[in-house]
Amino acid sequence: MAVQHFLAASALLLLSCSTALLLSFCSHFLRLLRAGEDNITLAWSFNTSLPVGTDSGYKTVKLKLCYAPISQKDRAWRKTVDDLAKDKTCQHKIASQAYSSSSSTFTWTLQKDVPTGTYFVRAYVHNSADEVVAYGQTTDAHKATNLFDIQAISGRHVSLDVAAVCFSAFSVVSLFGFFFLEKRKSKSSQQK
Repeated sequence: MAVQHFLAASALLLLSCSTALLLSFCSHFLRLLRAGEDNITLAWSFNTSLPVGTDSGYKTVKLKLCYAPISQKDRAWRKTVDDLAKDKTCQHKIASQAYSSSSSTFTWTLQKDVPTGTYFVRAYVHNSADEVVAYGQTTDAHKATNLFDIQAISGRHVSLDVAAVCFSAFSVVSLFGFFFLEKRKSKSSQQK
């Protein structure tokens, strides 16, 4: 029964405007976002064209950042599996909010620990037993449209690069200095 309900409601959160729970980006953003700096605004609402009561069991909406297929290639730890308990596509939690049949929005600042990759957003609708009863995403079924890239923080700063160059130059100068000192000492030892 739960599986049938899940399949019947699985298309509820798609980006297109003809589904039950519409998930979309409200903010205009560039295709390339920077972790720790940029933010995205997500909006969703119940589609009133569905029968009344379809959403009666919906309690919470959990938004997650998911890896696109291009960012899953050769990375088993990001692998998509049909069993949601084993699926590793959506590892980054964005928000969890109580479900409301009216419009809801959430603005999320990209966390600093989000790795570089291509992503989309997926929303899971849970019932009171915290079971997933519906989900949808901001991309199509093939996960090929409405994707965006996130550039992670590299951890390197200009000051770190300058310090590395200075220490490298100092080590080379020291090496030649000690080489000439040793050569000079050996010449003076040989002359005596």
